[in-house]
Amino acid sequence: MPMTAPNLVALVGSRICHDLISPIGAINNGLELMSLSGAGAGPEMSLIGESVGNASARIRFFRIAFGAAGDQMIGQTEVCAILRDLYEGGRLTVHWRPTTPQPRAAVRLAFLGLLCCETAMPYGGRLEIAQHQGDWSLTAQADRLNIDSGLWAMLSGAAVTVALLPAHVQFGLVPQIATEEGRKIIVQSDETRLTLTF
Repeated sequence: MPMTAPNLVALVGSRICHDLISPIGAINNGLELMSLSGAGAGPEMSLIGESVGNASARIRFFRIAFGAAGDQMIGQTEVCAILRDLYEGGRLTVHWRPTTPQPRAAVRLAFLGLLCCETAMPYGGRLEIAQHQGDWSLTAQADRLNIDSGLWAMLSGAAVTVALLPAHVQFGLVPQIATEEGRKIIVQSDETRLTLTF
C-alpha cells in the first residue's frame, strides 16, 4: 500500500479498531462468565452488556469504513451481522441486498455512504444498499430528510464550503476513496428520498 495521506489515515483507523476490539471482547467474555456463575443478573449488567455489544458492532463497522481496504472479499453474512448488531431496534432500518461476497473496498465505500445518508435521516427511516453489475446504489427514504447541501455537494467534487466536523468526516473521505477506486459519485434527492450511486 503506497504511503499517501488517505492510506495512512486508513492504517490508523485499522490500528485503533484492532486495538479496541480486544478489550471490548474481554469485557463481553467477563460478562458471560459472570452470568454463568449467577452474578450477572440485574439491570446494571444488562445495560453493560448492551453497551458492550453496541461498542463491538460500531468498531467492526468502523474497521471496514475507516480501515485499510486491501483485496479481500466480505461475505453477505458478515456484513448483515454487522448491520444488524449496529441498527437493530433503532430508528433506522438498513437492508443489504448483495448476496455474493463483495470487495472490501466497495463495502468500505458503501459503509461510508451509509454514514453520509444517516446524517440526512435524524428521525430514522429506511436505507437500502444494492449492487448490480458493479454499480452501487444507496437509497434512503424517510418522512423527512435533513440534507446539508454544503456537505452533500462535497460528494460530487464541489469545493469545500463548510467546516468539516468529526461527525462528518465521511463526506471528506467518500470523494477521495471513490476517485481512488475509479468511481463517480452521483447524488439525487427530494423531500423524502435520497439516492447515492457510485
